[in-house]
Amino acid sequence: MVSLEELEQIVRAEITQRREEGYDICQIEAKFLERKKKSVKELEKLLAKLERSPFRSDFHYNEPSELRQIEDQRPKRPETIEIVLSDSELYNRIYGGWLGRCAGCLLGKPVEGLAKDQIEQWLRLAEAYPLSNYFPPLPTHTKGLPEWLLERWERLMGGKTRALLGSINCMARDDDIDYTIMGLQILETYGPSFTTMNIGDSWLSLLPYRQVYTAERVAYRNLVNGILPPESATYMNPYREWIGAQIRGDMWGYVAPGAPDLAADMAFRDARLSHVKNGIYGEMFISAMISAAFTAESIDDIIEAGLSVIPRDSRLAEAVKDTVSWGRQSNDWRDTWLRVVQKYGHYHPVHTINNAAFVILGLVYGQGDYERTITTSVMCGLDTDCNGATSGSILGVMLGARDLPDKWIKPLKDRVESSITGYTGIRISELAKRTLRIAKELRETEERQ
Repeated sequence: MVSLEELEQIVRAEITQRREEGYDICQIEAKFLERKKKSVKELEKLLAKLERSPFRSDFHYNEPSELRQIEDQRPKRPETIEIVLSDSELYNRIYGGWLGRCAGCLLGKPVEGLAKDQIEQWLRLAEAYPLSNYFPPLPTHTKGLPEWLLERWERLMGGKTRALLGSINCMARDDDIDYTIMGLQILETYGPSFTTMNIGDSWLSLLPYRQVYTAERVAYRNLVNGILPPESATYMNPYREWIGAQIRGDMWGYVAPGAPDLAADMAFRDARLSHVKNGIYGEMFISAMISAAFTAESIDDIIEAGLSVIPRDSRLAEAVKDTVSWGRQSNDWRDTWLRVVQKYGHYHPVHTINNAAFVILGLVYGQGDYERTITTSVMCGLDTDCNGATSGSILGVMLGARDLPDKWIKPLKDRVESSITGYTGIRISELAKRTLRIAKELRETEERQ
């Protein structure tokens, strides 16, 4: 049972979501806006009408949510590349993915949700622009700070943050890392043939409700109320194309090196619990890129592998291709950032599409340099911890743990905190060893088939 206030928020967000999906909702939106006070019954009627709204004739994207239809809309069949890495090198790459993800996440954590200009202002006040290390504390003598920065600073200090330069002693708890750990737990419990409902059962058993947000929180609540997949992703869930699934894709790539199709298949089963369309594609795209990072020779190859598993005529594919194209036209990442914002800035700050574009922007301008990749993705703003984590994960796999810069990795002290039951304080290297074991088992199974 949702409150009147929450129901009104859901209807407002659903109107936006339906518009973005290409539905004609103009008359419904006008009716919603014309009355300031609305009853529960009126809002429920509007939701029902939104569900029946037709597609606009000018919407030219093709965005299915079923796996077979997604596969039919791919630009080409994803390529599986034989892995020739030794066990020690495979571990090095997997460990690199874990470390790269943690460091990138921690980098973006203090500025999560801030805009590019706000991040730049923070860094300039601290005489640390452009970003080249973890976010620095602000000088104690700084006066005249803008209100938004004072509020952020008080929140960080009130939480006794360990995400600022000089105060880091582990990977602090973050949902971006919780979901990667959850993926490992699911594979160890159910194996690679896990179902979407296995994902849901694991959430209910191991993941605290208050540590999940937006689409995941709705799906969680739906499960508790007996609403099962795939309806768990759509019922009262206007956040179904937001970034939540995209941050859950790393584990499937870690255990399927060189097999982006396999990684994307597992990602689909995970994403289907809480997302549709581009929300699903985001997780499939990221998992495929991570899988490809084990074998690819260039960033372009990695991005191409990601595009190979999602519909060619989707909004996500368009945003990725736009960002790559714009990146080739200017040496200054800020030029591409501006073009991304001009075309995709209407999406919510935690939407899949705009944040995926900033991950790609970091990859394009980083060109295989870990530091340049994660700092560029984070300086773009929006969901900075997610984007730093994702770009850092991809580069971590590509480079391997041994080639990641010490200044980013040593402060973690090989330890991660987590809200997943049984995992807080665990060593990152231990997580990597367990991931390696599954990757080897999965590879042996695939070879036998």
